[in-house]
Amino acid sequence: MRLIEHEIPRLVAYRQLFVPPSSSTPLIVRSISFGGEEHPAVQKRTIVVPISHLPLRDASAIHKFKVLAGPRWSPEPPRDSGIGLNEGDEEHGYFKISCEDFPKAAMNLKWASDALDRMLAEANNGEDKFADVPLDTRHIESKVRKAKKGDHVYGRGGKRPSIRDFPKEWLPVLRSATPEATEVGGSSDTP
Repeated sequence: MRLIEHEIPRLVAYRQLFVPPSSSTPLIVRSISFGGEEHPAVQKRTIVVPISHLPLRDASAIHKFKVLAGPRWSPEPPRDSGIGLNEGDEEHGYFKISCEDFPKAAMNLKWASDALDRMLAEANNGEDKFADVPLDTRHIESKVRKAKKGDHVYGRGGKRPSIRDFPKEWLPVLRSATPEATEVGGSSDTP
């Protein structure tokens, strides 16, 4: 306790305000560290970026990028990306790419960055717009089915059933009070 009481006030001098990343730096690079221990995953680098922050020309380029990304595109931020669900950048979804093929971490990051640049160049290329190719969402449906949280049943459209979905014709008919029974001094046939 004495160490905390005497050392914490000195750390105030190193305090820095948090500045959120601007739109000029949309990439999030994630790495794994095992505290200096040797592990194959230490060289892995992952890039996550909101598609709305990428320099894509128009809606057809956005669609083409999503088609080219395939299972690397998701409408929600990946769980391990460090992006919260309510950060507001999910207009067009998120793109995630990783590499662990090379012996150095910088080489893996360079490959992932180059792959992203190649995909951006191809998406902005207006020769083939991929307008006739639908967006493949089987990888998202597969995740939902594997989670088995009730959304895997087809025909629900992503909504869970609630009490409002119960058919009203199945409800029992309630007998209402007869008008004679509600009058003062009136008699009814029921005992």
